[in-house]
Amino acid sequence: MRFLSYLIENMKIALAQINPIIGNFSYNLNKIASYTDKAKQRGADLVIFPELATCGYPPQDLLLKASFIETNLEALADIAKLAKDIAILVGFVDKNKGSGRPLHNSAAFIVNQKIQSIHHKTLLPTYDVFDEDRYFEPANKYDLAQLANSKFAVSICEDIWTNSAAFGHQRYNKDPINNLLKLGPQFLINISSSPYSVGKEKIRQDLLVDQAKKYNLPVVYVNQVGGNDELIFDGRSLALDKSGNIIGLAQAFTEDLIIVDTDTNKSELKESLEEDIANIHQALMLGTRDYMTKCGFSKAVIGLSGGIDSAVVAAVAVEAMGAENVIGIAMPSPYSSKHSLIDAKDLADILGIKYQIISIGDAMQCMDNTLQEVFAHKPKDVTEENIQARLRGLILMALSNKFGYLLLTTGNKSELAVGYCTLYGDMCGGLAVISDVPKLSVYELAHYINRKADKFIISKSIIEKPPSAELRPNQKDSDALPDYSILDPIIYFYVEEHKSASEIVSLGYDAKVVIDIINRIDNNEYKRYQSAPGLKVMSRSFGSGWRMPIVKGFKERLNSRNLLC
Repeated sequence: MRFLSYLIENMKIALAQINPIIGNFSYNLNKIASYTDKAKQRGADLVIFPELATCGYPPQDLLLKASFIETNLEALADIAKLAKDIAILVGFVDKNKGSGRPLHNSAAFIVNQKIQSIHHKTLLPTYDVFDEDRYFEPANKYDLAQLANSKFAVSICEDIWTNSAAFGHQRYNKDPINNLLKLGPQFLINISSSPYSVGKEKIRQDLLVDQAKKYNLPVVYVNQVGGNDELIFDGRSLALDKSGNIIGLAQAFTEDLIIVDTDTNKSELKESLEEDIANIHQALMLGTRDYMTKCGFSKAVIGLSGGIDSAVVAAVAVEAMGAENVIGIAMPSPYSSKHSLIDAKDLADILGIKYQIISIGDAMQCMDNTLQEVFAHKPKDVTEENIQARLRGLILMALSNKFGYLLLTTGNKSELAVGYCTLYGDMCGGLAVISDVPKLSVYELAHYINRKADKFIISKSIIEKPPSAELRPNQKDSDALPDYSILDPIIYFYVEEHKSASEIVSLGYDAKVVIDIINRIDNNEYKRYQSAPGLKVMSRSFGSGWRMPIVKGFKERLNSRNLLC
């Protein structure tokens, strides 16, 4: 074993940024074997894989299945056989042999085809989308991993998130890195499955730079990549020298393998995405592609209204899956404008997708006739508008059932927040692609898609027309909602920043508008509870990390004299 005579100063370390499928152990094992082989071919002494790489992250309640744990351990035994002429560090689920919860979130360090040491995760997050304390017992002892004369500290994801700057406050009263430092490591390794949200990559990088500088040690960080349900993992694995300089950086939103040569500090620095909107676009493409392919879908169907939301979803789907795998359906009613149909057709032509028109006019008349007697003497209202949306949902779900398409819903975060959407209508579908993207950011996405293509994928007509559901004559979103330049910031402050009504009003927003929007957000929890799963791109999303009761007596103190005076 040539590397056994090496010191840390002349090691080659491979950062294997892979995209596992949760619970598909044979797939994940083959992926790990492939990347181990690539690392060997490039002369690596050690290859490092992400947190829970054997099973994929997050496995959630699959961890309650005994067979899942056993299969994971069998996969680890097979991975150990790969450690010939190379050492492997890989995340897996270990059994807890002591008291407490039955499992550990662990890393196995494998040398000469044998597991030399096992390292358990200490900090088990329960905030936002995380619920690790439900399954895992934290580490109660610390050891270093050793390769020849080189000793290194192994930590797992949250174990490094102890810097108060990362959260704005000190979240934990333990610091596992300090415990590891007492043992005298020569460098730090963190294996991770850290999901993407806007701006998180900067926070994460600053955190790692701070660790390197604080402890005066090199840091190697390997992150999972890919989409699993609502979560999107952006990768961006990296290595830093002891001064906090980045000496290796993997690509964002794609699998990658980079080699860090500790003798020369030479490595690979892949180009990173700078703009938030570029990151959101890449995240949505990756999340859509992985959700579809990992669930076994090859084709998507989308209702094309001629509006900006469906246009952006269609453009993302085409980039994710290819134009031949996306079907656009226009479903005009007597209230649909001609320019909307023209815009939908033009979009389909530019994208190169299959396009069909299925009118709902006859179905609307049929429903009017069916309900005429029971609705006698009642004026038309939102009920008839919702019937139109539900007829469209019925048609799209029929196509999904008949042809095996995945229906992509097109509602944005602004609409979902305030309930400006119809249950069993435009909310129907298997994946809500932009449900975490505020309306103003949808416009940004449209401009970015055009700029990236250097042509109008999404036409000027679509971008500039006033948003409208077109469920009644001359309808516009502004009839029911404040301008999105007002709505979106209030939603952000209330949902993502957890600010109270009075705090939002103090920022200069009209009290009556704030009260109305907060009431809508609170009162529409029942709709969000029944919505399609959506891709998380913001720090706080309406998904597994949003745990509000539907039935509740508590209300913000919205009608105080101070607010409305």
